[in-house]
Amino acid sequence: MIDDKVCSALNDQLRSELYSGYLYAAMYSYFESRNLKGFANWMGIQVQEELAHAQKLIEYILERGGKPEFGSIAAPPTEWESPLGVYEAAYEHERIVTQSINDLVDVAVAVKDHATATMLQWYVTEQVEEEATFDQIVQQLGLAADNGAALLMLDRELAARVFTPPSTVP
Repeated sequence: MIDDKVCSALNDQLRSELYSGYLYAAMYSYFESRNLKGFANWMGIQVQEELAHAQKLIEYILERGGKPEFGSIAAPPTEWESPLGVYEAAYEHERIVTQSINDLVDVAVAVKDHATATMLQWYVTEQVEEEATFDQIVQQLGLAADNGAALLMLDRELAARVFTPPSTVP
């Protein structure tokens, strides 16, 4: 049976992952409405990833005898000043998620829940990748500045992203 404090923290993270999916869906919509199909594709894939992260948490909580809890999820912003503004906001969001995952690991370690601490290492590694990817795109958009051709080249590059479900092995 999972410790109540750990289960509560996992449920907080579950809501965070669901909010992330909600946020990236708003960003997807932003890009679709501006006919930036590659950026929209990239964010659409990000939505799928975040929902898969949430699903992993649900399955883990259930496997350990806990109960997933679904509360309200705040409405995300829906407008940004530019594609760069979208990715800057997403990068900052991922930094917050990273801190949340780190705090969750601390809770698991504090109560000596080694199984949860081990499972969470997948999320720790995933967050390193998430931050690096968003940072790279922010930097590329910064270089593109107001150059429409560069923006369209990046849009074409981001259109190539495909969804790869996360591994089921922690």
